[in-house]
Amino acid sequence: MISFEPFFKTLERKGMSQYQLIHDYHVSTGTLDAMRKNKSVTLNTIVDLCVILDCEIQDIVKIVKS
Repeated sequence: MISFEPFFKTLERKGMSQYQLIHDYHVSTGTLDAMRKNKSVTLNTIVDLCVILDCEIQDIVKIVKS
């Protein structure tokens, strides 16, 4: 299972809001909703978020073993 918990912690650490992602960087609300629900998003989206937040992939997503 994937978890986007690190993403939300990284957002907070970087002082960026979901509102800024939507309005300044054109991240879709559907993408953010999927991430809140730990649903799949494309690797391209994860790369885009890494670039926006100037972070590594592990700052966005982690694998949770069941």
